[in-house]
Amino acid sequence: MTRDEEFQDLRPLLFSIAYRILGSVVEAEDAVQDTWLRWQGTSTQPVSVKSYLSAVVTRISIDVLRSARVRREAYVGPWMPEPLLADPYEDPERAAELADSLSTAALLLLERLSPLERAVFVLREVFGFGFPEVASAVGRSEAACRQLAVRARRHMSEGRPRFEADHREREELAGRFFDAFREGDVAALRELLAADVHLVGDNGGKAPLITQEAWGAETVAGLMVQVLARFERIGVSLEPRSLNGQPGAICHAPDGKVLSVLTLDVAEGRIQAIHALVNPDKLAHVGPVADIWALSRAAEEMIPGE
Repeated sequence: MTRDEEFQDLRPLLFSIAYRILGSVVEAEDAVQDTWLRWQGTSTQPVSVKSYLSAVVTRISIDVLRSARVRREAYVGPWMPEPLLADPYEDPERAAELADSLSTAALLLLERLSPLERAVFVLREVFGFGFPEVASAVGRSEAACRQLAVRARRHMSEGRPRFEADHREREELAGRFFDAFREGDVAALRELLAADVHLVGDNGGKAPLITQEAWGAETVAGLMVQVLARFERIGVSLEPRSLNGQPGAICHAPDGKVLSVLTLDVAEGRIQAIHALVNPDKLAHVGPVADIWALSRAAEEMIPGE
């Protein structure tokens, strides 16, 4: 196998590591590209190409995350990770860990960690790297990495989301939710939402938003129907999709362009959280992005029934 082939074979893993550290599709792709350039520019032939390239992409991602933290502190409103349509890396032995760590809720929990804690947690807990490999990747001793892993696990377990074990049950509940949403059935929506359900919206100050955050089944159900009433007038459609390994949907404008993305956290037979992403900067990799400002104005100008 040539060096180029070795890299391409490992690209899915490298992207998956970078995405979990950064929470950004675009930044993860850039980190992988930078790793490729460094691989091209070195004559080093490591004992383990996988360990070597994983270490390179991890170090690049840590540096990017440190600068991204400054931008996220100045971010307008709640920050959410960029949605991922599908994880390119598959490992049957770690399928559960991979899926769990990909959810919007888990990525938001990872935001609580320091860049080093996050990198150690991703490499060790998600991808199962040994501590010698982790230590080499982050430039710390094995003892220090063990302590970082302990702190990271503690922070993650304190707020760790619980998801339904049965994928089919999650999808079935999500289907009922989106049916009720399309029909504007407030009562049906209330029955599917947890009493303390959390609705959070991310527009980054670049798109109109009904609300940034709301809590409670009654309030959230009413807001969801309000959103539907506004946009169904102009032919907005909903495409159920699995996003970040969890049930979700892509909202399309009448011309098929992407308007927003919704992801659902499901546990204990109810929807615990709804994440609504409308920041156009975070949707470009999903597809051509609609002009949500123009569509919002058009929806407001139309009178129901006309």
